Amino acid sequence: MTHVVVVGAGQAGASLVAKLRAVGFEGNITLIGAEKVPPYQRPPLSKAYLLGDMTEERLYLRPADFYVDQNITLRLDTRVTGIDRSAQTITLSDGETVHYDELALTTGAHPRTLPAAIGGMLDGVFAVRDLSDADAMAPAFTAGKRVLIIGGGYIGLEAAAVASKLGLKVTLVEMAERILQRVAAPETSDYFRALHHDHGVDIREGVGLERLLGDDHVTGAVLTDGTTLEIDFAVVGVGITPATILAESAGIDVDNGITTDSHGRTSDPHIWAAGDCASSLFHGQTIRLESVGNAIDQAEVVAVNIAGGDQPYTPKPWFWSDQYDCKLQIAGLNMGYTDVYVRKGDAPGIQSNWYYNGATLLAVDAMNDPRNYMIGKRLIEAGRSPDPALITDPTTDMKALLKP
Repeated sequence: MTHVVVVGAGQAGASLVAKLRAVGFEGNITLIGAEKVPPYQRPPLSKAYLLGDMTEERLYLRPADFYVDQNITLRLDTRVTGIDRSAQTITLSDGETVHYDELALTTGAHPRTLPAAIGGMLDGVFAVRDLSDADAMAPAFTAGKRVLIIGGGYIGLEAAAVASKLGLKVTLVEMAERILQRVAAPETSDYFRALHHDHGVDIREGVGLERLLGDDHVTGAVLTDGTTLEIDFAVVGVGITPATILAESAGIDVDNGITTDSHGRTSDPHIWAAGDCASSLFHGQTIRLESVGNAIDQAEVVAVNIAGGDQPYTPKPWFWSDQYDCKLQIAGLNMGYTDVYVRKGDAPGIQSNWYYNGATLLAVDAMNDPRNYMIGKRLIEAGRSPDPALITDPTTDMKALLKP
């Protein structure tokens, strides 16, 4: 009987094994995870969970008995140390060897960390990636404490929002000229800079971290502009890197992630990849999408194909971020944009930023504007690009843009 082994028990891995059973796959399935808990949602870790608004059990993607009911072997607290492609086996950290007929890598990504030479290994320096990270830092989020957030991307801004809501004194430093510079237009940066300023967050752009201070526990920070801060702890949010070491060591092609074809197959015909660890083609470019939506969609396509299907995967990029009472929803990818057109809502805080390359609509950032997010998403997926003048005209019936 065919044995499918899935390495990585995050959103992609959990989606893949569930979809295998949903499409009628009757072979053996083993899902292997390095953590001690069953697959769970990660986005709430830096938001609702850290705020105390969500319990650990509510994070779980499926109840524990789901895997038993579906005859899926779930092996937790287990690491895979190697792949033998010729023998079609994997080796576990305890030395056990497991045979596979088809292997799926859903290994996710790792947070970038600070070098030990500048204090990255001091107590009180945290990253936000998994449940243990969130649990480790939660006690530090106490009203009145001073926190330094390093990195002005979405993870850093979300952590800053939580800290501010809990009454901490928050300083955020971003080495680039502006927050969100790598992922968003200046108009979106301006929106979130103002939002955080209104909540008392001290954002310093164009300023990096020179080093953290402290003997065992972090007590301060020296910034690149010469400023010294007294802090109680620090949160590092400077991006993630795909977890590709296992694939690389097995000789599988890697290019900003584990390289996959249109069906999710790697350079080895019996090995597949999905989620944050996988790269694929999108409009002729190799991309790697870091989102829950991509992890689910790509993993489900891989499951269909492992079960004998012939379904290509077409990425439909969408993302979100929750900060204070603002919900940001993003449709599309803004790579290569030349212009941004801003549409203001009829109430404060409602805004959508529309990215164009010439006359072609690429993406939409919608802040507290779910209606225009959905309109933009449908337009992008249909390959339609309305005249930008209609976008900025407050009298335009946006829904009418969807009509043929």
